[in-house]
Order: sequence, then structure tokens, then C-alpha cells
Amino acid sequence: QVQVAESGGGLVQAGGSLRLSCIASGRIFDHYAVGWFRHGPGKERTFVAGIRGTTTSHADSVRGRFTISRDYDKNTVYLQMNSLKTEDTALYSCAVGEFGGFLETITTYKSWGQGTQVTVSS
Repeated sequence: QVQVAESGGGLVQAGGSLRLSCIASGRIFDHYAVGWFRHGPGKERTFVAGIRGTTTSHADSVRGRFTISRDYDKNTVYLQMNSLKTEDTALYSCAVGEFGGFLETITTYKSWGQGTQVTVSS
């Protein structure tokens, strides 16, 4: 089973940008789902963005500001985050699902990273 690890989190001012990386321990095949979820203080884990092959999905709250992309030669999926808001503050986790399922559904994903903290200050 592919393992993943996140990097790229940090402290940024509102309006700024960050790029998160999700690095897999093995090859990410086109049929794999790779997703980003976030878990804010006192909130449930929610879907942010996902990719399978060339198909992508973004949550309404981030569409137009965040973009998920891949570089499978590097076994890496990125989350480019622009125009960050204080409400984007959360622990961001990457996950991989090797079988079917909707990108937006948490049960699609079986292997999770430890997460990387993103803090947006006002």
C-alpha cells in the first residue's frame, strides 16, 4: 500500500500563498485517487481537493483559489493555495485511495499522511 507524507505548511498572512506537497512512497497510478482534506480547530475533517488521472475536484469553499495538480514522475501531488483566508487555517492531510469511489468522499481514501499545519493570520 502506498504511503504518503505532506510538506509545505506554515504561517502566512491573509491574501498570501502556499504550496503543499504530497509525496508518495511508490508510484501513483492513473486510477488512484489522491485527495487533500483539512481539519480545523473544533471542526470535522472536510474535503478540499482531489485528483484521479486528469480529473480534478475542488470544494466550493476553495474553488478559484486552490488548485490541485500532479507530477507523477515525482510521485507527488500538489495543492497550490492562493488568496488565503483566516478560515483556511487547519491541519491539511493528504490521502490515497487505490480503488474506486468519489474524490469528495472520505471513505475513498485508505492511506493517510500525518498532515501539515497551515495557519493564516489576519
